[in-house]
Amino acid sequence: MNKNDLIASVADKTGLTKTDAGKAVDGVFKSISEFLKKKEEVRLVNFGTFYVAKRPATEGRNPRTGEKIKIPAKNQPKFRAGKGLTESLA
Repeated sequence: MNKNDLIASVADKTGLTKTDAGKAVDGVFKSISEFLKKKEEVRLVNFGTFYVAKRPATEGRNPRTGEKIKIPAKNQPKFRAGKGLTESLA
């Protein structure tokens, strides 16, 4: 499924036009991104939680040369599935 498929599905299930459904989907994605930028969790009951995890700086190797390189620390978005979502897949 891609974004256009998701928009079509939302439009079908809600009775919205595809244009309005597209705006709604874009709004949800933008809101989640904004909260994650502020390092806040987004909890959706029975679906899951979006959160930010801090990856520490590590040392790696260039696969071509074997040379050691430093990989900087960074924040990474993560998702933890909720109980309702997990059980719906069983």
